[in-house]
Amino acid sequence: MNSNTPIKFLLVTGVVVASVIGIITTAQDEKGFHSIFDGKSLEGWVGEKALWKIEDKAITGTTTAEAPIKGNTFLVWEAGEVDDFELKLEYKIENGNSGIQVRSFRRGGPDKPFVIGGYQADFEAGTQWSGTIYGEGYHGILAKRGQSRKRIEGETFEDLKAVGDPAELQTHIKTGEWNSYHITAKGNQITTRINGKVMAELVDEAPDARRSGLLALQLHAGPAMKVQFRDIKLKRLALEDRKKVVFIAGKPSHPARTHEHNAGCLLLTKQINEHHADKMVATTYTNGWPSDPSAFQNADSVVMFADGGQRHPAFFHLKTLEALRNRGVGVGAIHYAVEMVPGETNDMLASCIGGAFEIDYSVNPHWVAEFGNYPKHPTAYGLKPFGINDEWYFNMRFVKGMKGVTPILSAVPPAETMSRKDGHHSGNPEVRKMVEAGDKQHVGWVYEREADGGRGFGTSGAHYHDNWANDDFRTFVLNATAWISKVEIPEAGIVTPTPTKAELDANLDPKPARKPKKAPKKPAEKKKAA
Repeated sequence: MNSNTPIKFLLVTGVVVASVIGIITTAQDEKGFHSIFDGKSLEGWVGEKALWKIEDKAITGTTTAEAPIKGNTFLVWEAGEVDDFELKLEYKIENGNSGIQVRSFRRGGPDKPFVIGGYQADFEAGTQWSGTIYGEGYHGILAKRGQSRKRIEGETFEDLKAVGDPAELQTHIKTGEWNSYHITAKGNQITTRINGKVMAELVDEAPDARRSGLLALQLHAGPAMKVQFRDIKLKRLALEDRKKVVFIAGKPSHPARTHEHNAGCLLLTKQINEHHADKMVATTYTNGWPSDPSAFQNADSVVMFADGGQRHPAFFHLKTLEALRNRGVGVGAIHYAVEMVPGETNDMLASCIGGAFEIDYSVNPHWVAEFGNYPKHPTAYGLKPFGINDEWYFNMRFVKGMKGVTPILSAVPPAETMSRKDGHHSGNPEVRKMVEAGDKQHVGWVYEREADGGRGFGTSGAHYHDNWANDDFRTFVLNATAWISKVEIPEAGIVTPTPTKAELDANLDPKPARKPKKAPKKPAEKKKAA
């Protein structure tokens, strides 16, 4: 959380809950820009510690002749990624050249986390390259200062109308002083401006054009240099040609391959971006509520996969959740994220997704649920009958009369789901009667919100990480994610390839192995009397 974020405290069912007021508006000026550098620390940024520091309230990167760097290295903004946006900052450089990476990617492997590739807005201490759009490890020079170019494929370009004379544009850049840099990325177009002057434009229509990725600041290999950045502000722009999905993954909690919130959200993000990028752009914030103050600025939907109760990522951010709902943003919840605490927090969650798990009412047994006979709804497109073992919570507390709620995954719980004693999650007389009667229970549903025109969904599945390999369950979640984002779903559904073992194993949380139980000691044998 940004230390400058104003906090309001409200009492929720006997618990003091801090709610971030205006995560959508906090730390932004009248034009909607959010500060992503606090002017005093490298919080939210990560790079080689020996090379970066704070000096004169500016991010400062330095190399020396005595200890030159062998390759270009970057300070990476780790609070989020950028898609369609405007970025404003001020820079000053002594010797050498530098740049600002946008929509970029890591290309150095696990042992070189600060080697970055992608679009770069160049600047230097000299007079040739400032304002140029360069592809670091990514197709080289894309548009020189003064140029407007269209990339068709690979290094094949079409020259468009020039934006100015390179020499004349250089006269607007102050050598050795602070300059303002303004980068705009909208759709497939990137524009650079220095001190208010358009320097270069790129229209990237190539098949491998990038629509989202990392933001990073460069230190260049070569002669000793010093570069500084300050007053860094970001404004996200609405995506006009596709929808923006924000996944919020909760912190680690359960044993390995269960409640894998980070790995699950990153898997879904990868499948959307690789197979349905014409419809959606997805991003994941790992390990809890985003620290990125612009996280929801251009979101069409927010999907949470996390622990519930007071560990729910949104538990201390009800005002933000309410603001998203009122803005018509789609809201989804997976597994334990369908539960907060009875009262204000659960009521808010239910108002977003149509229902919620309620202690002493809902239950959480593990059982094999058999699904089929789906309703005629876009989120059921492509689903075949299937059965799957999971911790299927049921008997949700839905909104009154289930108005606006459409159950999609419904099944009859077997009698063994009531084998435990009555408890906060395990059973109660009312739910026992329903199971005895063979009533269907809804464990995956969608919700149309009449008041704000938004949509929601919830499912209690995904306790087991490997259930993402079930094509029908995964398709339902992806269908629901697309639907709450107001994406038109094809008749076959949002189809993705079955994840490989390597894909399932990627990004698993490091969790301590459970210690094996010690075998009980055998009673000592009594000696026989002689």
